[in-house]
Amino acid sequence: MTTVRKVAVLVGSLRKESFSLKTAKAVIGLAPPELAMEIVDFADVPLFNQDWEAAMPPAAAAFKARIAAAEAVLFVTPEYNRSVPGALKNAIDVASRPYGQSAWSGKPGGVISVSPGAISGFGANHHLRQSMVFLDVPMLQQPEAYIGNAHKLFDANGAIASDDTRQFLQNFVQAYARWVERNLAR
Repeated sequence: MTTVRKVAVLVGSLRKESFSLKTAKAVIGLAPPELAMEIVDFADVPLFNQDWEAAMPPAAAAFKARIAAAEAVLFVTPEYNRSVPGALKNAIDVASRPYGQSAWSGKPGGVISVSPGAISGFGANHHLRQSMVFLDVPMLQQPEAYIGNAHKLFDANGAIASDDTRQFLQNFVQAYARWVERNLAR
């Protein structure tokens, strides 16, 4: 009997037609049945303020509860100024607080960086990994997923147009599923 694992998918870009969102939807469509992947939106999460840690605003509390309910996390993000987008960093901070009550701790993670540029979001990918190390999120090391030239990868309907990219993402999500199971079975 296969155990189904609940995976929170966080998309770093808030843009409705973002390449990261299209990639996340493609990965969800390619995921094996043992991963129940769902995009967790954080667009309405207010900027973190330590003053409200004891009584988080409803949107922040709801977001943190969704992360806490997930067994694993997958980030699909663009790169902004060689780092992660501010909204994603804010969401990470909100769900990590108050100190000692992080919703992230122990959840196996993975990251796919997506960019129209040739560097493929390398900086965002690695900055995100740094934060996750501190938050006790074991991150999938291999295969790494840097998606460049994203503006050329999708058809008019938002689907992946390249068989090579589709196969790469299929291989990634299968490796991620093994990573999640190996870390949660301990």
